[in-house]
Amino acid sequence: MFNRRSLLTGATALGGASLLPMMAWAKGGLAAGIYPGPWEDAYRAIVQPALKKAYDIDLEFASLFAVDEIAKLKASRGAPPFDALVLDPGPRITAIEGGLLEKFDPKKLTNASKLPPSFLDQWGVCVSAQVVGIAYNPKKVPAPKGWGDLLKDPWVSRLGLSGFQTTFGTVALIELAKVFGGSETNVEPAMVELKKVLPKVAAVGQPAAMPGLFQQGQCDVMFTNTQVVAILKGKGVDIEFVKPETGAIAFYNTFHISKGSEQVENAYKYFDTIISKDVQTALMQPPFSFVPANKEVVLAPDLPLKSLEEFSGFVVHDWAKINPLRAAWIEKFNKDMAK
Repeated sequence: MFNRRSLLTGATALGGASLLPMMAWAKGGLAAGIYPGPWEDAYRAIVQPALKKAYDIDLEFASLFAVDEIAKLKASRGAPPFDALVLDPGPRITAIEGGLLEKFDPKKLTNASKLPPSFLDQWGVCVSAQVVGIAYNPKKVPAPKGWGDLLKDPWVSRLGLSGFQTTFGTVALIELAKVFGGSETNVEPAMVELKKVLPKVAAVGQPAAMPGLFQQGQCDVMFTNTQVVAILKGKGVDIEFVKPETGAIAFYNTFHISKGSEQVENAYKYFDTIISKDVQTALMQPPFSFVPANKEVVLAPDLPLKSLEEFSGFVVHDWAKINPLRAAWIEKFNKDMAK
């Protein structure tokens, strides 16, 4: 049996300065915050060499989730530990309101015209989208139909449960709460139901730990995004993605320049490389399966949508309402689910 408290807190202990590279960069360098797991793997494999080839820029990554990127920037007091960062909708609002980002000039991107106009603004550029639903092992459990199934047999005893630290975790738990009468601002019904079934749950842990636990067979069901599913499937793991009957969730990922960065021009070159047709096409291929932002990229048939216009039919959330509540949700989840 897993020690739930160690799983929930272990990764936090690694979130200190030891995770960050030494950021004393010469003109040819750039430090960027990147999400651990599929994002870091993909960007090391594809974006890092592409940026070096195109602009001779040495790119180093700080592997952090969005909330941790924000925490590092707040603590840096104007001396950012990285020059660029990727954010989800909620942390993006926090970063803007906190004055943590440089103003952004879309005209400095040569590939700007290849993106939908709404993907560019005064704060950054949208580079991808995430689709969130349920992953399961088809050899171990039948396909769940919706969020409520996760708390029923046979799925609950094989469930890998993570909390509100990530955007995909937050929105999944919100949708679970809705099944039991909750809402976008009221997740208490989900917490009540989760406590009832907690003794049955296979594993509780940090979001970054879930893919590994799934691969090891410690759990066979989890809420996650299509990228994690594609990565695991590429490794030979028995895993499939389900769009819940209430609809899959979608949100955009945006890149930004840290306030006080001394590598602003290199950051623009980094973003321009990411949104180029060749790099977006490469990121879209298995095992990474990123949903591209570049309009010139022909979407692969294994993506969860046929065109960017389909996002209008996905479930989205109001992060201006969620943000003020999220810290308390994280604290409550860690307290209640770690027991």
